[in-house]
Amino acid sequence: MTTEPATAAATEADVTEPAAEAEITEAASGAAPGAASAAASETAAPAKPDAPAGPHGYSHDKESHLKRLRRIEGQIRGLQRMVEEDVYCIDILTQVSASTKGLQSFALQLLEEHLRHCVAAAAVGGGPEIDEKVAEATAAIARLLRT
Repeated sequence: MTTEPATAAATEADVTEPAAEAEITEAASGAAPGAASAAASETAAPAKPDAPAGPHGYSHDKESHLKRLRRIEGQIRGLQRMVEEDVYCIDILTQVSASTKGLQSFALQLLEEHLRHCVAAAAVGGGPEIDEKVAEATAAIARLLRT
């Protein structure tokens, strides 16, 4: 393993912003600068409340979610390449952090959509279903907090 210092594009401060995640991915994959940044800004827009909802809260924005997950998958593949190419440890850890942030962000968006769609629908319907949906959401939040 080489002992090169971390690159400027992959600093710990950059990891906290979505655009920085894209830059780190670009640096790891060799993509043109800004290519992933444009894609990141496309999925950052809030979901359209007037869009037809499917059986689940995320259904109205399924393509956007799939695109986001493919980007995260690309980050993970970038991690594999980095290890294969013996990239500096700190650079790999920075990419791990960016990938983790991407998954956490996706999970929070999915949770919000679950609350707005599934839990809200159960609340309108009333009965024991609301207690069940609230318990499910609470368990999901607890799992997210443990990670």
